[in-house]
Amino acid sequence: MGLGWDAVAKKGLFGKSRAQSIDLDASCLLFDAAGNLADQVWFRQLRSKDGAVQHTGDNLTGEGEGDDEVINVDLQRVPDNVQQLVFTVNSFTGQDFSQIANAFCRLVDESTGQEIARYELSEGGRHNAQIMAKVSRDGSGWSMTAIGATATGRTFQHLLPAVSAHL
Repeated sequence: MGLGWDAVAKKGLFGKSRAQSIDLDASCLLFDAAGNLADQVWFRQLRSKDGAVQHTGDNLTGEGEGDDEVINVDLQRVPDNVQQLVFTVNSFTGQDFSQIANAFCRLVDESTGQEIARYELSEGGRHNAQIMAKVSRDGSGWSMTAIGATATGRTFQHLLPAVSAHL
């Protein structure tokens, strides 16, 4: 999952513009068959216990081109007890998505480079989080379900009640 955004310029004293600090965070939540949280990957835990899911690091500003935060998943290495992975985005600094410029989240199949799903987060809304998608075990493979549900919360812990409705 790739997450990108740009800092929004705010008018300061005497009409000068300055970039507003915005910290969006990508998370991957791993659930067992009973819907219990088995593991999580986020800015305070950059890899799952088994190493199958890895976060490339926390970007605090959105500066730079392309994906600002990335979570890589090796589905072959996900432990058997994990049945679903849920991807979320939240504004740690609390801004709602109407205050964030050029924000997007995308899911990419790294083996083909194909973008599977893309959400434009800057299209407004008074929410500061979104449940993006889930990847579920499907027989001997995996299937992806786009969710795109809005939520409120500054960390994945705040989003757990909203996430549970999609398991």
